[in-house]
Amino acid sequence: MILMALYRALMISAVQLIHPRRFGDARGWFTEVYSEPAFAKLGIDCRFVQDNHSLSVPKYTLRGLHFQTPPRGQDKLVRCVRGAIFDVAVDIRKGSPTYGQWVGAELSAENGHQLFIPIGFAHGFVTLDDNCEVTYKCSDTYAPESDGGIRWDDTAIGIDWPMPAGTIPELSAKDAVQQLLADFDSPFPYDGRPLAPLA
Repeated sequence: MILMALYRALMISAVQLIHPRRFGDARGWFTEVYSEPAFAKLGIDCRFVQDNHSLSVPKYTLRGLHFQTPPRGQDKLVRCVRGAIFDVAVDIRKGSPTYGQWVGAELSAENGHQLFIPIGFAHGFVTLDDNCEVTYKCSDTYAPESDGGIRWDDTAIGIDWPMPAGTIPELSAKDAVQQLLADFDSPFPYDGRPLAPLA
């Protein structure tokens, strides 16, 4: 029941923007946000074992860029269920031809889009509304000993966060002092899956 995006690359991109179909009538709508067989057809065959749900009260709250290192890496399937966010994935796979490059998409309660972010990518988002709620599925549970991050404003990555010039986002104390990409010795190998523009 899920209408998936078609991909421009010959191979399926590592990071995928997914467009679940909504079936609506006078009552509202219904959508199937996850189906193991449908996702497997896209090459997403991980097993999700944890669901997370966050609330970010102020507009321009920024969370990221986060990842867990092997052997506790996490594939993530992210969606926004209230408000809107700009969701980002950064390639941190050693040897990848797109190492340090990023892709991003707006996810909102209105559009229903989801972003699949596999192991080997740092993840972050900034909220575009007040009181945003985000849910995401993970393929491993939280492991503080494997918790890692990269600075959200690293100029070597150059993420174009959609915030007015001069805006200082709301950050956690941890995210304000994350390491730069240049100081990061990646434990993630390149697996041959390309990072392509999001469809």
